[in-house]
Amino acid sequence: MVLGNGLVANGFKRYEHDDRFLIFASGVSNSANREVAEFVREQELLEYSIRENQHKTLVYFGTCSVYDPVLNNSPYVIHKLAMEKLIRENHSDYFVFRISNLAGNTSNPHTVLNFFVQHIISGQFFYLWKNASRNIIDMEDAFAICDRILQKETFKNEIINIANPANYAVTQIVGTIEKLLGKKGNYELIEKGSNPVINTDAIRPIISELGIQFDSAYLCRTIEKYFG
Repeated sequence: MVLGNGLVANGFKRYEHDDRFLIFASGVSNSANREVAEFVREQELLEYSIRENQHKTLVYFGTCSVYDPVLNNSPYVIHKLAMEKLIRENHSDYFVFRISNLAGNTSNPHTVLNFFVQHIISGQFFYLWKNASRNIIDMEDAFAICDRILQKETFKNEIINIANPANYAVTQIVGTIEKLLGKKGNYELIEKGSNPVINTDAIRPIISELGIQFDSAYLCRTIEKYFG
């Protein structure tokens, strides 16, 4: 069973008719959100889903932004941590996957890659944080890792990071997009940003088993796959 209709929900379509699991992918999709009503909506739906599905394994998606010193006190991160706590205290059979920045087929303008691509294509001005880096992972790779964990039932009732072992400077991300699109972005570099420290040691054996190549060309391949 899958709740939601965004990038993550679509990525987990294979579980749509699997009654062993409740894939909760109906959360707030904009990490910059400050609308309390959006957080309340997710919490109420999660509480209802837990009450009505105690017999199912609950799969929830947190955020790797908890590891970013600039972002970890944002309303979004505080909310996601509260939802993780809610699950731990009210459900006995769960997986919490903390996801980094996903790349995939989505119209959501708030994803890291969509934001940069849309601004570069339109010529709209934006500030680029000189000291920031982001962790980019293909939705298909994130799903493959999560799927292997769910099927093998490793890390049950734990919080596990689903991320690329490497971060990318946002200047590198933008430069890669500019090269692919053949167009220069309209931005100003400012002295802001930080580097999330995401521990992926637990999933490295799975990455190796699946043959996922997080090599030096991964960022370029991923951007070209969805925006080329």
